Amino acid sequence: MPKYSIGVDFGTLSGRAVLVEVTTGEELASSTFDYPHAVMDEKLPDGTPLGVDWALQHPQDYLDVFSHTIPDVLRQTGVDPADVIGIGIDFTACTILPVKADGTPLCFLEQYRSCPNAYVKLWKHHAAQDKANRLNEIAESRGETWLKRYGGKISSEWAVPKIWQILDESPEIYQATDFFLEAADWVIWQLTGVQTRNSCTAGYKAMWSKKEGYPSTEFYKALDPRLENLIADKMSTPITPLGAKAGKITPEAARLTGLCPGTAVAVGNVDAHVTVPAVKIDSAGKMLAIMGTSTCHMLISDKEVCVPGICGVVEDGILPGFFGYEAGQSCVGDHFAWFIDNCLPKDYYEEAEKLGMNIHKYLRSKAEKLKVGESGLLALDWWNGNRSVLVDVDLTGMMLGMTLQTKPEEIYRALIEATAYGTRKIIETFRENGVPVEEFYASGGISQKDPMTMQIYADIINMPIHIAGSLQGPALGSAIFGALAAGKEKGGYDSVIEAAGAMGKLREEVYTPIPENVAAYNRLYAEYDRLHDYFGRGENDVMKRLKDLKREAKAQV
Repeated sequence: MPKYSIGVDFGTLSGRAVLVEVTTGEELASSTFDYPHAVMDEKLPDGTPLGVDWALQHPQDYLDVFSHTIPDVLRQTGVDPADVIGIGIDFTACTILPVKADGTPLCFLEQYRSCPNAYVKLWKHHAAQDKANRLNEIAESRGETWLKRYGGKISSEWAVPKIWQILDESPEIYQATDFFLEAADWVIWQLTGVQTRNSCTAGYKAMWSKKEGYPSTEFYKALDPRLENLIADKMSTPITPLGAKAGKITPEAARLTGLCPGTAVAVGNVDAHVTVPAVKIDSAGKMLAIMGTSTCHMLISDKEVCVPGICGVVEDGILPGFFGYEAGQSCVGDHFAWFIDNCLPKDYYEEAEKLGMNIHKYLRSKAEKLKVGESGLLALDWWNGNRSVLVDVDLTGMMLGMTLQTKPEEIYRALIEATAYGTRKIIETFRENGVPVEEFYASGGISQKDPMTMQIYADIINMPIHIAGSLQGPALGSAIFGALAAGKEKGGYDSVIEAAGAMGKLREEVYTPIPENVAAYNRLYAEYDRLHDYFGRGENDVMKRLKDLKREAKAQV
């Protein structure tokens, strides 16, 4: 009888499950559940207002993903739950929440439901930037050697700045918290009854090292005396390596999901990192860009190098036996959606409707007719800050070259080009610091649905681009790790490389650079590079001054 694995991918706005045949990697069914609370960036469910740069979520939405999507894929296929040998999950990161000793999120408790700091802080919660700035200053002044592994800067998106914000603004929440957990680890706890901490989020988002562990208690004390024993008191769970089995489905989780008690559950993982085996990457020098609302750039290497401005290098952080590098861009798909939602005239919608096209396809049909450089526009891709290589969420977007003749499709294309320039900047930074990038792969919705964008990327980075063969790359990657957790004895695999070879997928088509476009984009990228350093490296901090004025104005409302 065939055996199956389920992968569940928790994204920014929804969660999705995919049911995969273990031997062939065939995806038999998928199911998506939109989070009812979505992203809370203005107010809590009870109306409590949020400040600037907040981004929260509600953990009940994650449980609802399990209860809706897993029974649905079983129903669609008629697969006997007894033939499902494993389940894996992936999550956005750093997405962190405070919980009690039994795993209850503080926001579930009546006395804390109106406190923003009791909720899940989503990866793109940037309201702890002041804490990140102070952390970096203290780490640098103390000569903390681990800082170099993270490109010289810790982001406000990561665990410690977010926890420090909770301590500073809501000490009662910090005091009441027994554990601060990544959402990836919390949902695994709900499935297995066992608390684990995965090595991926611990390494990339909580400053943990396989060889050195966490930073010293002296460092945390230097941040704030109340943080001295943060690790021992609230993050003490042992770190579990990727590919390990976290536990088994409990009777309670079986009732929630429809799976059989005892089904193997893989250790939690991160959405970007887990996608690497889903595209059959199995050796050094290959970069994967997971292109969605944001983009994460995954790269594996045989050596550890401290690369300025990257998100981190972690031993075994992506695939066992390799050093895994992470970089990223905070705003890609969000970038394009913002423009379409806010900046298009009514007649564009009317014309699209006449042609029977959705507005995205209509806008692309106009933008793809433009020649490289024809618009005279150049943008910076920092509409949601910069993750790599500047690591500064207080940077903002910019458009240069607009005139009274500028058309919406020209702005749209310039925004796409800006994100491709940002990716090129990341690639060049790796290469300049001795980490080869020899092949480029792409996964995520943009890579699957937008040929124009992918050709622009190929032309700007001047590399062929291989495309993932699955519409659900992270979920497929999680299913691969689910089969690994089950092991060969149960019909799965004992090696992630073997599992990736059997279950991973790539499309046949490859986007190849067009030489004349490459030449033109080289000239435009040179201008982008100048603007990148001028606004991003301190010569002109106008973006930050404007943001300060914004905060002051909002505080007066």
